[in-house]
Amino acid sequence: MISNRSTRAGWWTRGMVAGAAVFLGLGAAQAQTPVRFSLDWRWEGPAAPFAVALDKGYFKAEGLDVTIDPAAGSREPISRVASGSYDAGFGDVNSLVRFRDENPGTDIKAVMVMYDRPPFAIIGRKSRGITKDVSSLQGKKFGAPVADGAYAQWPIFRSVNKIDDSSMKFENVGFPVREPMLAQGEVDAVFGFSMSSYINLKSRGVPEEDIVVLLMSDHGVDLYGNTIIVSEKFAKEKPEAVKGLLRAIMKGVRDTVKDPASAVDSVIKRNDVAKKDVELERLKMVLDQNMLTPWIKANGFGGIDKDRFARALDQIGLTFTYKTKPKVEDVFAEEFLPASDQRKVN
Repeated sequence: MISNRSTRAGWWTRGMVAGAAVFLGLGAAQAQTPVRFSLDWRWEGPAAPFAVALDKGYFKAEGLDVTIDPAAGSREPISRVASGSYDAGFGDVNSLVRFRDENPGTDIKAVMVMYDRPPFAIIGRKSRGITKDVSSLQGKKFGAPVADGAYAQWPIFRSVNKIDDSSMKFENVGFPVREPMLAQGEVDAVFGFSMSSYINLKSRGVPEEDIVVLLMSDHGVDLYGNTIIVSEKFAKEKPEAVKGLLRAIMKGVRDTVKDPASAVDSVIKRNDVAKKDVELERLKMVLDQNMLTPWIKANGFGGIDKDRFARALDQIGLTFTYKTKPKVEDVFAEEFLPASDQRKVN
């Protein structure tokens, strides 16, 4: 027969065990490392890998409590991370190179390439005389927002293609009126991101067969595009968190490549005005033109060709004068990347 004293002792022991379990459970939950992450733009198709990683719990599985916020362009994540208000972001590496040079001592680095080829493009209309031949640009009028990332690369495009632009007219236009002006024939072509301007033109009734997209990467521009960037503080203090972040994003990329239609659903639920067919088309353009390049298929996702990156740094020097020209390793840190077998994509 079991005494009351023994029973009470058993309750006490079980209570201690249960309490310890609850305490440990709470401790595990609190051990999640908070990470503030900035997108480059709104929740649209190209942001699918990040949305998928959130929805499938890939960040949490790495011990990370990730908050992802939209932004107003691919340069904003850089200033956000530099200010310390964000730990990491998704931004244009070319803007990062320039920002670092203009702000000595700001040691933000790129740690994973998302766009092996940038979406910088000149988008024109056949009916306005624009073709895939760069010579068709002579004598034309362009909508060229001063703050546009694609227009910023014009000195490179002009140089590598030996273009005399004295007969061209460049009109500084606002982003909201860029595609409308091209649709209405007020300009012959515009500078912009291929996946945005192309789809915006179609939505304004411009026939698909009348739209010409000249990707700068097809015409001698060796630049990379958007990368994952991290702050020096985050990388030094929490290197394992950076590695976990990239592993989770990589899983999101692989899932997105495998099933783009399902991946877009994760985006749509975060953007009330987005349409699935539009964002799916936008995502497929990015996968085809910017992410799943021949180099990526052969070498794996996220890394760089160091010789090409060095050439890209040379080309960036055509857009402004360096105070101190960086080395490849000053800008890109490869030690946080997932293992090579985890970065293969089909």
